[in-house]
Amino acid sequence: MRLVRGVRFGALLVALGLVVAACGGGDEGGGDGTGGGTTEAKKVGVVYDIGGRGDKSFNDSAYAGLEAAKQQQGDKIAAKDVEPNPDGSNRKELLDSLADEGYGLIFGVGFLFSEDIAKSATESPDVTFAVIDGFDKLCTQEGKNLVCIGFKEQEGSFLVGAAAALKTKSNTVGFVGGLKGDLIKKFQAGYEAGVKYIADRDGKKINVLVDYAGNTPEAFRNPLKGKELALKQIGQGADVIYHASGGTGAGVIAAAAEKQKYVIGVDSDQSLTASPAEQKWILTSMLKRVDNAVQQTIASYVGGTLKGGIQTFGLKEGGIDYAKNQYNTELLGDIPTTLDDLKQKIINGEITVPDKPQA
Repeated sequence: MRLVRGVRFGALLVALGLVVAACGGGDEGGGDGTGGGTTEAKKVGVVYDIGGRGDKSFNDSAYAGLEAAKQQQGDKIAAKDVEPNPDGSNRKELLDSLADEGYGLIFGVGFLFSEDIAKSATESPDVTFAVIDGFDKLCTQEGKNLVCIGFKEQEGSFLVGAAAALKTKSNTVGFVGGLKGDLIKKFQAGYEAGVKYIADRDGKKINVLVDYAGNTPEAFRNPLKGKELALKQIGQGADVIYHASGGTGAGVIAAAAEKQKYVIGVDSDQSLTASPAEQKWILTSMLKRVDNAVQQTIASYVGGTLKGGIQTFGLKEGGIDYAKNQYNTELLGDIPTTLDDLKQKIINGEITVPDKPQA
């Protein structure tokens, strides 16, 4: 429980006292209180980032992982997921509320949770917290209750960068990022490296246009800005655009479809949630398997092996990939042959993908 004080703490003691009193009388068919061997479900909570479910990207992938865990674990877990208010100012309040309700594993979805979730973890030492894409020094301290889950986004971005380079006819491709910072720059770095790898292999020059939607969290939920930036890049000659911008990417995809240019989605397979008019222009998506990370973390929690620390998911760990589906088979053509070869080279260590844009 959280380290509550005052009236709330007193009320908790009173409530516990009543429970003990009620149980103390027992009954002839009583026993040791184990319920005949029935194991109580472990409670798992998820707090989404701004935009919540329905963003067709990061949050939806976390939700998919939660649903997969519920299918896998059955009655071993009881789950609850909640969304913050539009500006995300109540993130910590939601984390603490779940802790007070007895949830033993609580996820914060997104790097913007980093500071709040570390505070909540400190205040609730008997609860395990997991932040996706976030980091705090608490994760590096032995025996602590915070799991920092990260991804090698640059590896998947390398693959879709190679796909863009193989698909472009104009030899100009684009990248639209959300909030400009170290995290999204990993996507940019991998994408540029993948484009360069193919360009160098084939002896040609491919220009990469780069734009960011802003410097605040709003940059992840501004489709109008996404569309504006995509149209600008298309006007500059881009015929393939990769976005790493959350909900802002809806505008990027819409602009690409409108102008009949190719677009690459992010986090989840965005072809599966796009309109028919958009599907025909989504070349692929860089899959950030938040769903796998969430499902695996819950499995470790249920199995009693989850510990605080840093976990990183890349191609090798099944945390990153690119999308192939019934909608993009013809669009990709024989591109997957090259991408799968590059994928194996990254896994084997033959290719090291940079996580910072090259000067």
